[in-house]
Amino acid sequence: MIPNESVGTAILGALPSLLSFDFEPVGRWFEAHHRRAHSLHSHSHHSLDDSSSESEEEEEEDQFDEEDESLLLRLDPKEWKKQDHYAVLGLSKLRYKASDDQIKRAYKQKVLTHHPDKRKARGKLVKEGDDDYFTCITKAYEILGNKQKRRSFDSVDPEFDDDVPISSKDNFFEIYRPVFERNARWSTKKRVPKLGDENTPFDEVNTFYSFWYEFDSWREFSYLDEEEKEKGENREERRWIEKQNKAARQKLKREEMVRLRQLVDNAYACDPRIIKFREEEKEKKNAVKRAKQEAVRQRHFHLSLISPPLKKRQEILETERKKKEREEEAAKAQVKKSLLVYQTCLLLRFLRTMYNFEDFEYFASTDEEKILMMQDVDKVAELLSLTNLQELNENLTKGKDSAKDAFLNKLKLVNQQIEEEKRQQLELTQQKSVGDHQNVRKLWSEAETQTLIKAVNLFPAGTQDRWEVIANFISQHVSGSNKNAKDVLSKAKELQKNDMKLRDEVRKNAFSQFEQSHKAAKSGDMEKPSERLESVGEQQVRELGTNSAPWSADEQKLLEQALKSYQPSEPDRWDKIASAVPSRSKKDCMKRYKELCELVKAKKQAQTAVAAKNKKS
Repeated sequence: MIPNESVGTAILGALPSLLSFDFEPVGRWFEAHHRRAHSLHSHSHHSLDDSSSESEEEEEEDQFDEEDESLLLRLDPKEWKKQDHYAVLGLSKLRYKASDDQIKRAYKQKVLTHHPDKRKARGKLVKEGDDDYFTCITKAYEILGNKQKRRSFDSVDPEFDDDVPISSKDNFFEIYRPVFERNARWSTKKRVPKLGDENTPFDEVNTFYSFWYEFDSWREFSYLDEEEKEKGENREERRWIEKQNKAARQKLKREEMVRLRQLVDNAYACDPRIIKFREEEKEKKNAVKRAKQEAVRQRHFHLSLISPPLKKRQEILETERKKKEREEEAAKAQVKKSLLVYQTCLLLRFLRTMYNFEDFEYFASTDEEKILMMQDVDKVAELLSLTNLQELNENLTKGKDSAKDAFLNKLKLVNQQIEEEKRQQLELTQQKSVGDHQNVRKLWSEAETQTLIKAVNLFPAGTQDRWEVIANFISQHVSGSNKNAKDVLSKAKELQKNDMKLRDEVRKNAFSQFEQSHKAAKSGDMEKPSERLESVGEQQVRELGTNSAPWSADEQKLLEQALKSYQPSEPDRWDKIASAVPSRSKKDCMKRYKELCELVKAKKQAQTAVAAKNKKS
C-alpha cells in the first residue's frame, strides 16, 4: 500500500504467506556470540578474550618439553613399567600438575610425529609390532589418560623426593617449608595448613602439627605390583596374586607413614616456635612456684610477728595439761593405795578373827584336821577376792555355827577356782600335745623332699595356685603322700631357711639311692690296677652305650639346641642329636627326651587338676 494524500489509501495486492525454516546454530562465531550474550561482554572484550586464550595456549605449549627423539629411541617397550610416562609425552615440566587437556594435546603431538605410518612416509626405519618405541607412547597415554591409573603412577612418581631432613635448628623454615609443601600433594584433605613463619600464632602452629600428626595420605602403591591379577589362569591363582600384591602394598604404606611421622617429629623437635613456647611454659610454672614459695615465706613471717603471745599461750595450755595428768595419776595412785590398805585391813581382821577361834580349835576336832584347817585359812586369805573377804568377815561375827558355814563355803569357792584353773591348764597342754602329734605325723620322706625341690624349680614364682599345684604334683609322683598346700609352703620355707644343710642331705641321700638302684661297680674291684680309672657313667657308656649320671646344665642346653635344630622329619635325627651331645649316647638322649615329655605332661596335669578343683569350689 502506498499512501497518497490526494487519492488516499489503496490496496494494490496481497502479501504471500510466511514461511518457517529450521536453523541449527553451529560454528565458532556462534560460540563467540553465545559467550558474549551470557557474560554481557562487548565485541571488543570478546576479541581481547580470544587473544588472551590463544596466548595461554601458547604459554602451555611452551611448558611442553622440547622434542627429544633420542629419549624415545632408548625406550624398551618390554620395560614400559619402568619408564617415566610424563617424560615420554613431553610433560616433564608439568608432571602431576598437567591437566587432562594438556595430556591429550601432548599425546596428539607425539602421534603426529612418531606414528609408524608418519615415520615410514619420511623414510625412517620402523620396527614391527610391539617392539617399536611408539608402543611406549601409547602405554604412557593409556596410563595418564585414565584417572585411576594416573593416580597409581603419581603415587610412585620417580621424580618425587622422599628424603626427610635431619633435625636442624638453623634455617628451619627454609629447610622444612618446601618439604611440607612437597608432601602436601598426598593429602586427602584439600586445605592443608601452611608451616608459617616465626610470627605465626601458636594456635595456628598447633593446628599445623595436629593436622600432620593425623595426616591422611591417599598415596598407594598398586603400580609396583609384581604380577597382574588378570594374568592368573584361574580364580585361585588370581586370588593368590591379589593377596601377594595386597601384602606388598600394605608394607610400603606402613613405610610411607613411618617416613611422614619421622618428618613431623624432626620438624617438631627443632621448631623454634615450639622451643620458645616450652620455655615460656617452663617460666610460667617457675613463676607460679616462686609465687607459692613467696606466699609461704610471707605467711611464716607474719606468724613470726605474732608468735610470742601464741607461744606463751601454748606453753600455758601444755602446762595445764601436764598438771591435770599428774593430778589424775595421783588420784589413781591414791585410790589404789586406799584399796590396798583396805584389803590389808580386811585380811588382818580375817586372820585375827580366825586366830581367836582357838577355843573352838579352828573348827577341827583332831590335830591333823587343825593343821589342815590352818592351811585352808592361809589359802582363803591368799586367794579370796576383796568382796568375798569382806562378806566372810561379817559372817564370822555371827556365832560359831554361822562362822564355820561361811568359812567352809568360801573355802569351797576357792577350791573350785583352783580346780577350774587346773582344768584349763590341762586342756591347753592336751591341745599342744595334739598339735605336736599332728606335726610328727606329717613327716616328710626323702622322696617327697626330692620331688618338692624338683616341683619348686618346675613351677616358678608367679604360677597360678602355685603351692596347690606343687602339692598335687607331689601326690601324683609319690604314692601315699598326703601333703596339702600349707604343708608344702611350710616345708619350702624350711628348705629355704636351711638351704645348704638340707640340700646337701638330699643330694647325699639321692646319690646313695642311685648307687643302690644301679649297683655301680667300685674302683677297687678292677682286676688290673694299671687300667685307666673310669667313672661309673663312662664305663656304662663304653660297655652298655648309656650314661646314668645326672644331666648337667650344659648337657641340657646342648640337647635342647639339638632338638630345635633337627626336626622330627630329619633323617637319622637321634644320631645327629647324639653327636651334638658328646658325653651322651643316642639312647641317653631319647630317654632324656621322654623324661622331659613326661615332666611337661605331669606339669600340665597338675595345673589342670588344680584349675578344675578351683572351678568346682
